[in-house]
Amino acid sequence: MKAMVINEYGGTDKFELSDVDKPEVQAGHILVKIAATSINTVDTMIRQMGTELPLSPKPPAILGMDFAGIVEEVGDGVTKFSIGDEVYGCAGGLGDLQGTLAQYISADEKLVALKPKTLSMKEAAAIPLVGITAFEGLHHIGDIQDQNILIHGGAGGVGHLAIQLAKYFGAKVFSTGGTPEQLNLIKELGATPINFTSETVEDYVAKYTDGIGFDSVFDTVGGPNLSNSFEAAALNAHVSTTVSLVELDLSTAHFKGLSLHVIFMLIPMLHNHKREVHGDVLSNLAQVIDEGKLKPILDDTNYSLEQVGQAHERLASGKALGKIVVTI
Repeated sequence: MKAMVINEYGGTDKFELSDVDKPEVQAGHILVKIAATSINTVDTMIRQMGTELPLSPKPPAILGMDFAGIVEEVGDGVTKFSIGDEVYGCAGGLGDLQGTLAQYISADEKLVALKPKTLSMKEAAAIPLVGITAFEGLHHIGDIQDQNILIHGGAGGVGHLAIQLAKYFGAKVFSTGGTPEQLNLIKELGATPINFTSETVEDYVAKYTDGIGFDSVFDTVGGPNLSNSFEAAALNAHVSTTVSLVELDLSTAHFKGLSLHVIFMLIPMLHNHKREVHGDVLSNLAQVIDEGKLKPILDDTNYSLEQVGQAHERLASGKALGKIVVTI
């Protein structure tokens, strides 16, 4: 089969189109002919940092985590899927798991679900990693019906789905962005846009919560921005974040009695831990999508397998609006 292989980590020129062995389907796995895959920030981090990251595969490696495609074979013990099923999932591209920048993948059935009927293959491939992350981030906050929830980075891959899911769960949603395009998208998705470049945290907390703070904060930016999340949160509020690789003074969180939850959705793949949860989440997301309540935003670009380096560059440029998808 054709695949884009990394023999040496580094720049986008390290991808090489290669002929590699088609994977053999394992017990509990399905062989999927991949139609499309999407690019995530973690993919670019692995490509740049290589084995400096403990989750990176050893070269030669096939990167890529998300996919949508058609089941061609089922392994022993598979009960959820049949040949010909249209499926989607996040099942490779780290550790010893072959990635999705290839024509085929042997994927653990626990990490996969039936593709939403109302989405194209390209749209479905944009969902898994960011969709699971958004769902888990909101799930750990708890019941958000009628809450004022702040989502940092609402125009991003995780953020734009989190806005839609939070509204679906009954929350009143506010979200930060920094450009007119981002703020317009946030508004179109049904959230109140907040321009973090012109409004201070104190300003928008006073404006939208009468100075009390938000009931919950979902920080998809993280890092140093966590300080803004703590400042924006109400007393005893819950903060979820996707990025906590930072040294930070927790004094504000302490004196407000905040709870902090870190979402690292790669754990099931890395450690073979509760993988079935991801399949269940994807099934739930497919239902919400087919109800017309959730839709991915795709960047206005088209890339083939051979152009994956350009897709990585597009994501790194910060100019993309929505998920970047590669057609296999």
